[in-house]
Amino acid sequence: MHVAHKTTEWTNAVSFPVAPAKISPAAMASKDRGYADETILAQLPTLKKYALKLTRSAHLAEDLVQDCLARALSRRHLFHSGANIRPWLFTVMHNLHVSNCRQSGVRLAFAKSQMAISSEGREATQEHVADLGRVFRAINTLPKEQRDVVVLVAVQELSYQEAADALAIPIGTVMSRLARGRDKIRMLLRIDAGKA
Repeated sequence: MHVAHKTTEWTNAVSFPVAPAKISPAAMASKDRGYADETILAQLPTLKKYALKLTRSAHLAEDLVQDCLARALSRRHLFHSGANIRPWLFTVMHNLHVSNCRQSGVRLAFAKSQMAISSEGREATQEHVADLGRVFRAINTLPKEQRDVVVLVAVQELSYQEAADALAIPIGTVMSRLARGRDKIRMLLRIDAGKA
């Protein structure tokens, strides 16, 4: 439900929606149930002050007052017109605020758990990237002939024959250069792991 108001002045609501159609005609006809729009209009300044004290934020207070008005209007048939409306509205607002706080606590706990899960994944990825960095540094230290074969077969995933054709060398030379390149990479990675 929408209540017309400005954020700076809370007492300029034009009119409030009528009670929902699902209310029984007996409850609507009863004169001791419900309240007039003017009655709640008179409470807007105190509702805003109370909402500001609860939330300590103008935006959250505005939302809380809006929610309180919507809840009060949707349940206006439950209010006895002979009673004071202010405590009833404050109770509605307080209950809404408590519900909002609980929901935000649940959302915060969920967000923290998701961040913990995602950070665990990032750490593994970072180690993987660091390992790949060491492998690529080791590949770059190889002589050009071995590096070309290792890159074509291990990185580009070409077959031995495709690599031989691409480099215009015999397949045996590809296998020999690949074996020597892999041995040198293993040795460099062992040395690098020993330093860490």
